[in-house]
Amino acid sequence: MKLIRLAVSCCIALVLVGNDGAYAGAVEPSADTPGWYRTRIGQLTVTALHDGTLELPVDEVFARPGKPQLKALRDRAGLPATATLSVNAFVVDDGERVVMIDAGTGASRAFGDGLGKLQANLRAAGYTPERIDEIYLTHLHTDHVGGLAIDGRALFPRAVVRADAREAGHYLSREKMAAAKYDKEDFQSAIDALAPYVDGGRFRTFEGPTALAAGVQAMPAPGHTPGHTVYVVQSGGETLILWGDLMHVAAVQFALPSATVSFDASQAQSAASRAQGFSDAAREGAWIAAAHVGFPGIGKLRADGRGGYDWVPISTLRGR
Repeated sequence: MKLIRLAVSCCIALVLVGNDGAYAGAVEPSADTPGWYRTRIGQLTVTALHDGTLELPVDEVFARPGKPQLKALRDRAGLPATATLSVNAFVVDDGERVVMIDAGTGASRAFGDGLGKLQANLRAAGYTPERIDEIYLTHLHTDHVGGLAIDGRALFPRAVVRADAREAGHYLSREKMAAAKYDKEDFQSAIDALAPYVDGGRFRTFEGPTALAAGVQAMPAPGHTPGHTVYVVQSGGETLILWGDLMHVAAVQFALPSATVSFDASQAQSAASRAQGFSDAAREGAWIAAAHVGFPGIGKLRADGRGGYDWVPISTLRGR
């Protein structure tokens, strides 16, 4: 069943679990400042938060395609061998609940010194950490969970954190960390970042397609990690899909969705999830919020007639 149609059929009117004293009244769209971007999707206020940038050696990290085809794709897009990727997180505010999707890198310097700006940009956008009711994690890699805590202290004192059960069972396992060949940093950062939420009873998992709130659906999109999840949000006849790491390098993977990175847990599964996700988004005209597309990372996909897709940023579609 197609992702968006499944989301429509599964979404039910649920209230987010826990957290008394939710703040009423959505933050209104206003003039942007560097590091955040705000728009409306249906009746929701959606704010993109810039955590910063990281450098990715494209020719080294892609497992497929081969280097000649990869270079041809880079040349066509004018992309250098080392690409600068945005790291974006998003806040979805319905006037009663404030939900953040992913939490940035925090104090970790695993990806260099260009990250860790989410907290400052959250405040610049008019929110405080205390206003965040829930945090939905697309997966448990460092650049998505590192900003949850520092020195064992939760940075979001009221928030309930939610993630896929398979993802948690993998990255919160010290036994699996010991057996891991190359990504031990991700295991340790996930364990450290989630510890205060686990200890405080504010970390909760879900399995498979799950309605988390009215109009908000968690949908499995495994491959990059075992429990990688996208979130489908529907309001006022519009759909927003928060992709996480369904893709990494726009110039390569929009043109060639089968392109996979070496740090995908399952390259075949990652490519299949991406192909389905891209096809659904383009066909349905859904808004996309992407973690690693140039900030603010919000736009739509359009089939390019060559088996790939063009990214149309929100600034083109809405004139700013």
